[in-house]
Amino acid sequence: MLRKMVLLALVLLGMLVLATGWFYAVGSGLAGGGPWQSLPVTAGPRPAIVQAAGEPQILFGDLHTHTNYSLDAYVFNTALMKDVGVVTPADACDYARYCSALDFWSINDHAEGLTPRVWADTVDAVRACNANAGDAQFPDMVSFVGWEWSNGNSDDVPSHYGHKNVIFRTWEEGATPTRPIASARNYIFTRVPAPLLGLISLAEDLQTSADMGWYFKESRETPTCAANVPVRDLPDDCREVAATPSVLYRKLDEWALDSLVIPHGLAWGTTNPLTADFRNQLDEYEARYQRLLETYSGHGNSERYEDFQRIAVDDSGDLVCPDATPNFTPCCQQAAQIIRARCDDPASAQCAQEIERTVSAFLQAGPRKGRNVIANATLDDWAGCGQLQNTFQPASMYVPRQSTQYNLALGFDAQGRPRRTRFGLIGSSDNHLARPGNSYKEVNRRLATDNKSVSGEPTWSYTADRESGSFYYTGGLVAVHANGRHRDAIWQGLEQRHVYATSGDRTLVWFDLLNGPAGQVPMGSEVVMSQTPRFRVKALGAFEQQPGCPGYARSALGDARVASLCGGQCYHPADRRKPVERIEIVRIRPQVDPAEPVAALIDHRWKVFDCPADGTGCSAEFDDPEFASVQRPALYYARVLQRAEPLISGDPFGCQHDDAGNCIERRYCIDENAPADEDCLSPAEPHAWTSPIYVDYVGAPRTDE
Repeated sequence: MLRKMVLLALVLLGMLVLATGWFYAVGSGLAGGGPWQSLPVTAGPRPAIVQAAGEPQILFGDLHTHTNYSLDAYVFNTALMKDVGVVTPADACDYARYCSALDFWSINDHAEGLTPRVWADTVDAVRACNANAGDAQFPDMVSFVGWEWSNGNSDDVPSHYGHKNVIFRTWEEGATPTRPIASARNYIFTRVPAPLLGLISLAEDLQTSADMGWYFKESRETPTCAANVPVRDLPDDCREVAATPSVLYRKLDEWALDSLVIPHGLAWGTTNPLTADFRNQLDEYEARYQRLLETYSGHGNSERYEDFQRIAVDDSGDLVCPDATPNFTPCCQQAAQIIRARCDDPASAQCAQEIERTVSAFLQAGPRKGRNVIANATLDDWAGCGQLQNTFQPASMYVPRQSTQYNLALGFDAQGRPRRTRFGLIGSSDNHLARPGNSYKEVNRRLATDNKSVSGEPTWSYTADRESGSFYYTGGLVAVHANGRHRDAIWQGLEQRHVYATSGDRTLVWFDLLNGPAGQVPMGSEVVMSQTPRFRVKALGAFEQQPGCPGYARSALGDARVASLCGGQCYHPADRRKPVERIEIVRIRPQVDPAEPVAALIDHRWKVFDCPADGTGCSAEFDDPEFASVQRPALYYARVLQRAEPLISGDPFGCQHDDAGNCIERRYCIDENAPADEDCLSPAEPHAWTSPIYVDYVGAPRTDE
């Protein structure tokens, strides 16, 4: 018996040694493996509506798509997490053309992990995608090449410049950068410990695991380009780095190619410092590149400014717990409530002392780790604290001073120098599954969102707060008012900010200033005037969807690939439109003095127009008689809301309400609460947000000049 036990122990020890060796071999790229690349794109084009050259139209696209060439996507898509397999830019092309039927899209893998080999493959795949688009003047789809520049520092606010997508108008040979530009030498996932990479590979087959380790090794070993060398003089086989936006712009200037730099995710507390303030980024804002702002994605809605703090500092420099607002409760406040509820006598001095001790410990730990100071507290005990509530699909761990409304209201940078943004607003997906435009139907949460909760396993989340996994949604879209379907018409619409964002539906929206100095002008325009501005907004709801996929998708992809790539569902419009519920107008009067409080400058629902219930659309005209009397700049945009319908994480808190409408119990869409096959549907109103129309008063100085 003893001999058998010894032999068994030796066998187990040997297996452990082999497994450990395999873990290190995978993580170090020594397990064999090799490169992989995109397969040929599926032949196109799909049937497209051909319109006369120069005819105005609204086109829908997605300017934020990741594949396994983004190293975080590679990890997320492993069998241990989402189990979707290896996906490449060619898969993204096929999905955009046949599953989501987009008019345009872009590839935006993280430059920090891209190698020369995969960048070349990315460019080749985009070129092939465009080569299959049919007539260049009437293509079924336009594909743009680009990358994501990701500068993230969750601890050091001054050095944090966030995430920005770079896209280019051209993709032809000689008209595309020979390498992407990263924000840093190494991306976080190139520094994942070798044993962890091996552990991630456990659920994969040996070849896929080996290939993953090989790619991570290839990325780690890509040399950094020499600094202060013109971009066209650098070799093709190095990783180019721009540590700040200013350096990125200088390098783009050297390429001298038409490009846009699109910030995104500004209000996400999962990837931003919770105390971040866009005022600190204004010295690195460049209007000629940063024309657009992604205000909605599959990671949530970043529109709203709510004036709250998580932890405050009093006049003596001591940490204090701030008061709650109508839509936000600091978790230090909720910690006090949890302790009070546990006290035998909530009114006793002993209870007061325990509350004071707990709140003090929370403040010292900080908002990300403070929950750990109370043992055995459930998510429902925390009652949605630390999250922006009563808002359409908000980003998790919301950072209010990075929101769209906040940065539009600023007139001065952190040094008090005049500085303003003039963004056009867009939506996109930020999808990590090579599935651009993944919002056409609210089905199949595993494929339609970036949620990492699979088969009841714990959610991968960027934050310690577990409920953040419930704040993943189907992606948004960017809509462009264009004079034609071709590349240059789309690019002109983007560059001129004649764009709007949607939360995923293809709602049709028009927003115009009727009495500008040169006549009527559309969303995204800038004018200078002294008379009362008058506006018109019109909207038509998106088409309702039919089940399944249209015949052209099945013919091109085949039934098996429709099932694997599209999840068996495609953009398949019926001929009836959804009703528009109402239109809300937002007015913002940007700062004319750096001491002005921002909250008072934002009229979140300045005007509200109810719409007919028959689905025929909605229109309204309005003016601002106060503009001439206050003699200061203003901007206006429209928020269009369709009738409520079941959406994936339509309510990320999963609230059960009492008769007064209060959330009395929460069921977050994470972990054991939400199996992989559950879509976590809750009623919510699909949104669209127009780009602002910027109206300056005659004679008033522009704060961005």
